[in-house]
Amino acid sequence: MYLHNPNIKLPEDPDTVVWKYLDLSKFLDLLLSQKLFLSRSDKFEDQYEGTFSEPTYEEIKKLSENNPEFLAYYKTHREKVVVSSWHINEYESFAMWQIFTQNSEGLAIQSTIGRLQKALEAEKEFNQYIGEVNYIDYKKEYIPFDDMFFPFLFKRKSFQYEREVRIIADISSENIKINDGLKIDVDINQLIEKIYIHPKSENWYKRLVIELVSKLGFDFEIEKSDLESDILI
Repeated sequence: MYLHNPNIKLPEDPDTVVWKYLDLSKFLDLLLSQKLFLSRSDKFEDQYEGTFSEPTYEEIKKLSENNPEFLAYYKTHREKVVVSSWHINEYESFAMWQIFTQNSEGLAIQSTIGRLQKALEAEKEFNQYIGEVNYIDYKKEYIPFDDMFFPFLFKRKSFQYEREVRIIADISSENIKINDGLKIDVDINQLIEKIYIHPKSENWYKRLVIELVSKLGFDFEIEKSDLESDILI
């Protein structure tokens, strides 16, 4: 279930548009299971995920001199925090298509902040939060550590193009061990407002996606990306 955390930055407008770019296999898994996958934070390609900037780390080291468990906790905490990444943008992004879909058979889910919040109400076992990622200079700028989620809501400036908002959960209090991540229940009809088909896909692929979605009992609006529409010249 979604919980509000006043410490976590989030766009005020619930109609803020967000996107998730993914391959067909992951999309079908989402529909079939009606569960959203949240990846373990230490499994992302960016090795800095869930870590601190240099100024913050130096302060934490000082605090840990007489309490080494303090620093050890932060290091292992990454294994207990799971994340689902979304992209904030009023329009679809050519760069996101390139980065997050492996071939022309990818697609994008369009949603909003408000729809994400409502979709998470289906999950009764774990609590989730939604926060906008802050992009900073890790050599110079400070990451607060008065909230345990802050290390997971800051990234290096080189990732600014992602314009990321995250669904995030901490399962430290649960007596479970996860490998790659965690699947949580979601209301699919709330989660997905519209589907966009990869701009370089063939017409047969769009027909396939429409048929698959229909056979699974959903009636989302499905459109072909207009990034490859005919030029007017």
